[in-house]
Amino acid sequence: MPRFYCPTPLVSTALLDLPEGAARHVQVLRLQPGDAITLFNGVPDAQGCYGECAARVTHMGRSSVQVQVGEWTATARESQHAVHLAVGMPANERMDWLVEKAAELGVVSIQPLMTERSVLRLSGERASKKQVHWQSVAVAACEQCGGNRIPHIHAVMNLPQWLKTVPEPMPGAKDVQILKLLLSLRAGAQSLTTHVHDLSGESAVPASTHIVFLSGSEGGLSEAEETAATATGFLPTTLGPRVLRAETAALVALAKLL
Repeated sequence: MPRFYCPTPLVSTALLDLPEGAARHVQVLRLQPGDAITLFNGVPDAQGCYGECAARVTHMGRSSVQVQVGEWTATARESQHAVHLAVGMPANERMDWLVEKAAELGVVSIQPLMTERSVLRLSGERASKKQVHWQSVAVAACEQCGGNRIPHIHAVMNLPQWLKTVPEPMPGAKDVQILKLLLSLRAGAQSLTTHVHDLSGESAVPASTHIVFLSGSEGGLSEAEETAATATGFLPTTLGPRVLRAETAALVALAKLL
């Protein structure tokens, strides 16, 4: 059944004019009055559960689509862990691909970074337009994969600026814990499994833990950047003996974590 992101309140039995993007998508698919669709708005309920609504097309105009909203259903398709990806932006179309796949895997947020070795450099209006574009890529990925939580794409930042904003781990805190992992090729980096699993292979990280994963751009982070990251609590982490491309490494880590 076609799924559409509808960033408005979804009230059961209400008649709703779809926003422009969703309406255009419905028309492209040539849906007709009576056809069933699914709507989601990326907003959790009072218990923090994400979900979606059944709906049915009631009217097709030249540039508008009206639907009747059905019952809201909590749908658990999200990971038990909230994983936030901070990544040195790869060049060309690879960042689009990374955002799409990260959204499919269920990442909570993506922080695009400029690092010493970054090929892609963005600032001002161009950076703002890219942020909006990547957010739309994430929305489309969630429409396709069934995710009801839309990853938030943060504004582009440079690495030193961003490191100052990352919260410190909170040992002993009863609520949210923070685990900060840094993809690294340096000697002594521990495997991702070591950081997140116990000897039985089960998750050793509480479900309330937020995992912040930092990955470099082409060529990885410089030695100085890694030192700065570890000084703020990031744990050097390896994915194994192979050297993966920037966008591949980030997605492999997400797949293992999620």
